Amino acid sequence: MELTLYQIDAFASKPFEGNPAAVCLLERWIPDALLQAIAEENNLSETAFLVPQGKKVHIRWFTPVTEVDLCGHATLASAYVLFKLMGHEKEKIIFESKSGELIVFCESEWLVMDFPSQPPVLCDTPEGMVKAFGRNPLEVLKSEDYLAVFETEEVIRSLEPDYDLLKRLDLRGVIATARGDCVDFVSRFFAPKYGIDEDPVTGSAHCALTPYWANTLNKSKFIAKQVSKRGGELICELKDDRVFISGKAVQYLEGKIIIDI
Repeated sequence: MELTLYQIDAFASKPFEGNPAAVCLLERWIPDALLQAIAEENNLSETAFLVPQGKKVHIRWFTPVTEVDLCGHATLASAYVLFKLMGHEKEKIIFESKSGELIVFCESEWLVMDFPSQPPVLCDTPEGMVKAFGRNPLEVLKSEDYLAVFETEEVIRSLEPDYDLLKRLDLRGVIATARGDCVDFVSRFFAPKYGIDEDPVTGSAHCALTPYWANTLNKSKFIAKQVSKRGGELICELKDDRVFISGKAVQYLEGKIIIDI
């Protein structure tokens, strides 16, 4: 069996920035165990698998250890492959996923993802989070992940969490966020339970960050930056119960997976 594989740097304007994702094109679904093995072998935070489905494209995402319900940067990478490398001629791509329909369209150099809003709600600080971060957040909320709000961008950049403690939390991961110095807000994302100690740029986290900061700052459109080592910039806009997340992407490699099964 031969499968075409692309590696794309998402939320990046040049290689070695943003968040790398693998995109694998399939004619039909292969066994889940094989999908997981490929993702583990790729050893990237996400591998996206695509299967044409009429006018839509069925998409699934796998970390090195498990399948997830939603991934922003691998969706952006998948749209880049279809628009820029495979010659998709329609104005938008409709992905069918475990999180419902996800629409991506082009606006000049930007790819814009139409994702569901996931407004976080206030909650008690979970046991172990303060010890994991070495400091108290201003407040903690939860949606798909915990959202820990801190005082400044400097604090976010300086965090050195204990990943073993974060791994014990019950949700997928933890988003740490604060107002930005030169952008509206900054964040970092930690998901050691899913085999990702720190994700470079996390599109899906902005489904919770955008409604939170919309409520906090009383505005609907933001320039955001994920301040990981690689870093990445996003434009986010809240429209009713949807979040529009815009980013750029660049190709890093194209190859073949060769499996004798």
